[in-house]
Amino acid sequence: MKIAFFSTKSYDRESFENHVVDFKHEISFLEVRLDLTTLSLAEGHQAICTFVNDTIHEDILRKMSQMGIRLIALRCAGYNQVDLKSASKYGITVVRVPAYSPEAVAEHAFALILTLSRKTHKAYNRVRENNFSLEGLTGVNIFGKTIGVVGTGAIGRAFCRIAKGFGCKVLAYDVIENEEMKQLGVEYLPLPEVLSQSNIISLHCPLTPETKHLINRETLSLMQTGVALINTSRGALIDTKEVIKALKSRKIGFLGIDVYEQEEHIFFQNLSEEILLDEEIARLMTFPNVLITGHQAFLTKEALAQIASTTLRNLQEFEERKPLTNEVKFKA
Repeated sequence: MKIAFFSTKSYDRESFENHVVDFKHEISFLEVRLDLTTLSLAEGHQAICTFVNDTIHEDILRKMSQMGIRLIALRCAGYNQVDLKSASKYGITVVRVPAYSPEAVAEHAFALILTLSRKTHKAYNRVRENNFSLEGLTGVNIFGKTIGVVGTGAIGRAFCRIAKGFGCKVLAYDVIENEEMKQLGVEYLPLPEVLSQSNIISLHCPLTPETKHLINRETLSLMQTGVALINTSRGALIDTKEVIKALKSRKIGFLGIDVYEQEEHIFFQNLSEEILLDEEIARLMTFPNVLITGHQAFLTKEALAQIASTTLRNLQEFEERKPLTNEVKFKA
């Protein structure tokens, strides 16, 4: 099968080239993002493979159908960027990678917590300038803190295990409570109680119409003053304007994000010679208690290997007309 890979970087090429030898697929690696203009590059291919910021709307799906492309292979877990209703309408199948080293994302979330709580990023920059002063570097312990986890899927559960290892009390909210987590000592509570009782809140839920702007003016008002908020899930879980207000009022003591609501215009690009036009992320970067990484939580060798092998198996199942293990279907 010939597959056009959009939004690829050097690490995508390396990981897929290492695994494609075990399959019979022919891959065209394209650095450009998928849109109506670049879709023409997939002419002659039977499938496309896309990433988190490739928005696939009805116009693209209609054109794909006309080109004879019948499969979208997402090399990510989230699928909110795909119009599944239109995909079903045009007979296009969608598959994804539901889980790839959940520990990678969970560990990155905790790296944000540790960096912010001990200000190691500031210390690193100081020492490189021969400044060994400790003024302004006073941190806080993680041990004994109450951490609220919103969403206990694979990543949320991995995060809970790490938090328990640090000696934290872990509260969780999920529509489905996990028995393994309960046995570990995680206490499930309604969302308002998790938000109000936690010193640190980490988001690990999917983006759905129900969870969009889960962190908003109302939910922020429930949180403790000085709360640490961490988001390694989806940018639109947070209402950025309200979070900026909460930072200014010191309601939020620390903010660590690996995702951003408008990241498709910014992340995965080198904009060091550009003027940053997004005023909200530019404002966030002015706060000394905010740490932003560019959607790198997934980026470990182990996770990339899992993404490649699962994506290639998804493609092979489709080609061989086998039951699709990781198909995503539209639910009316």
